Amino acid sequence: MLSFEVSFPTQIFFGIGEINQLGERAKTLGCKPLLVTGGNAAKRTGLLARVQALLEAANIEAILFDKIEPNPRTTTVDAGAALAREHGCDFVLAVGGGSVMDASKAIAAAALSGRPIYDYMRGNPLGTAKELVPVQSALPLITVPTVAATGSEANAISVLTHWETHEKSSFNGPALFPKIAILDPELTFTVPARITAEASADIFSHIFESYLISASGTHVQDGISESLIRLVVEHSLKAIQQPDHAEARATLLWASTLGISPFALAGRGASMPLHGIEHPLSGIYDMAHGRGLAILSLPYFEQIILADRPERLARMGRNCFGIDIADDQACARATIEAVRQWYERMGITERLSDFGVTRDALPRMAEEAVQIGGRGVGYLPSSHKLNAAEIVSIYEACL
Repeated sequence: MLSFEVSFPTQIFFGIGEINQLGERAKTLGCKPLLVTGGNAAKRTGLLARVQALLEAANIEAILFDKIEPNPRTTTVDAGAALAREHGCDFVLAVGGGSVMDASKAIAAAALSGRPIYDYMRGNPLGTAKELVPVQSALPLITVPTVAATGSEANAISVLTHWETHEKSSFNGPALFPKIAILDPELTFTVPARITAEASADIFSHIFESYLISASGTHVQDGISESLIRLVVEHSLKAIQQPDHAEARATLLWASTLGISPFALAGRGASMPLHGIEHPLSGIYDMAHGRGLAILSLPYFEQIILADRPERLARMGRNCFGIDIADDQACARATIEAVRQWYERMGITERLSDFGVTRDALPRMAEEAVQIGGRGVGYLPSSHKLNAAEIVSIYEACL
């Protein structure tokens, strides 16, 4: 295990009915939030009206910004930040899934600084991110997740797409940690089966990416990760079959928070290479991030992990999928098949070509994955240094 430093400052309130305390929690941060959400789901389910009523009852005047799209755009963030400045908002309240929470973090930063949010992103050719990231100042933030997926409710990371160039990248900083996260599993009961499947694949990827390429001696982290993977596989299927299964929804929601927390990731000395490979897909083709991760993960296992770290893949199979095979190579292959079957049971069976991805687009995507995901080092860190040709090969296996 490598040395590490942990900061986990978000105050979390978890449980059925916790949303009812939103007004009282919000008053601790200010009196005029920018209420950020997407354009459809929160309205359709009645959650937006419920949130607005809770805020009004607490004498909090919220300014609504309901423009966040999947794979949120920098232009949308800039518009939200401008609205927050115009109305003198003193904190940001995010009600929605990962896209809403990521956009809200970015709005909180840009509203205070007055700068275009693209200035914070690694893809910006002007290199302004070097002076702005990690972000040290932003408006306070409350997160209310409505999907168990990204873990954005309690971390300091924002992922955005600059649609003009189709660059998708992340930035971070201590100021982006939400002050308060209200995790009410009941708010996830209305998530459709397709999105539940994509979200579960995203949680799984957050956990296995660093687990499979971890430094040695991470016994505590390994135990946490293996428990979380088992729980996600089991409860994802329950939630898909019975959307209002409270135990399943609560388990997925807490797993999404813990899966990308330092409790599972710190001390590994490992990054999230598959996320770097996927980001060009959702950045260019606007496909769901979790679905892209699921499609890419099987050839990533077969081409990279099976060759470099079969013992880790085999360990995941034995401890998470119940595979009883002594030989590591054989067990690792059986693990890949077990993951494939889980995806199929959740309804994830597509190929990249189903989303319009063509062979001639692959080299550009691979170069972008290396450039942005690799943070300028000329490769994408994984179990070994992945070059663009290897990433093209992974894409090709998914067409």
